[in-house]
Amino acid sequence: MSRLYSKAHRALQDQFGTRRMADLNEASDWRDAVGERERASIESRDMVFLSTVDDRGRPTVSYKGGDPGFIKVLDPKTLLFPSYDNNGMFLSMGNIAKSALVGMLFIDFEKPLRLRL
Repeated sequence: MSRLYSKAHRALQDQFGTRRMADLNEASDWRDAVGERERASIESRDMVFLSTVDDRGRPTVSYKGGDPGFIKVLDPKTLLFPSYDNNGMFLSMGNIAKSALVGMLFIDFEKPLRLRL
């Protein structure tokens, strides 16, 4: 049983012959906690794309930025980031208050490296 892929993902992987590659990616890249290497990468970034879901299941993605280190890794399962809702909408924070479904995409454009949480 895959921790990452649903039946719909598997059907497309089989259709396009990428299941083996997908399995290798899942085996090598899937972790359930932030390690030291990931912590260093996260805390060195000056931006992240934050994905949240509202109470009706509608996703939203927003850019969040600040000085390098504006996101802190408190422990292997907890990240701390500021709320910059200068537009007064509180879409991200309102969604987080209603749903624990949160995704974060960190990108290092120089390496190149990306980290999905």
